Amino acid sequence: MLEINGNSSNASLLQQIQKKQDSLFEKLASGKRVNNAADDAAAQQIIDRLTSQTTGYRQAYNNAYDGVSLAQVAEGGLSGISSDVNRIRELSVQAGSGILTDGDRKALQKEVSQLQENITRTIEQTEFAGKPLLSGEGNIDFLVGSNGGQSISVGTKDIAGGLSDILNVDISTAQGAADALESADAAVEYVGSARADLGATQNQFESAARNLANAEVNVASAQSRIQDLDYAQASSDKATSDIQNQAAIAVQSQANQQRGQVLSLLS
Repeated sequence: MLEINGNSSNASLLQQIQKKQDSLFEKLASGKRVNNAADDAAAQQIIDRLTSQTTGYRQAYNNAYDGVSLAQVAEGGLSGISSDVNRIRELSVQAGSGILTDGDRKALQKEVSQLQENITRTIEQTEFAGKPLLSGEGNIDFLVGSNGGQSISVGTKDIAGGLSDILNVDISTAQGAADALESADAAVEYVGSARADLGATQNQFESAARNLANAEVNVASAQSRIQDLDYAQASSDKATSDIQNQAAIAVQSQANQQRGQVLSLLS
């Protein structure tokens, strides 16, 4: 009876060793110390939170560069408008020459009209993912953090409204040329200010993206320290478990042999 109990106890020990070996095999195969809550419930909760935070940082990083792209598109549109405004200004200065006839000024006005149409077309066609960037006052918000409220806004402007004077100049007369020069100076300043705002916003997005990348690396590193397997320790544990398993099998075999001898004597 004592040997039977010993045999049962040894079988239970074998089961425990086998279970430990199965766990070690799983960890070595996955490279993770914690594969599920059964391995370490508290650690698994922390890992889940860090995983959520990491994926949030990653998407926020993408959002930040979406913001950079949008700002670049808007600034590109304004750059083209700036070139057209400067050309109008140059033509206005040229139209102010006393040697020009009214016919000469009308010829210059034809180019001005073409430039005005180009500015209007640029305003209408500058958009990002279907959102107009130069034809209305407002804000386009981008979440650049893993939590709500961590946003950066790109301000949009009614560029046509701000350039209404330059879009209506007529340099076909000397007075018109003088008035156009004044309007062109105001337009240059207006467009330059809008471009500066977009440049500052773009820098803000890029700074946020760099911070997000650093934060993601740090959080991922913390998660790795908690979750990843120490291969040296796991290999040592496996070697110990193998020895224990072999010893338990030997004991089990010896117990089975002794039990068989006892039963043979009793029979």
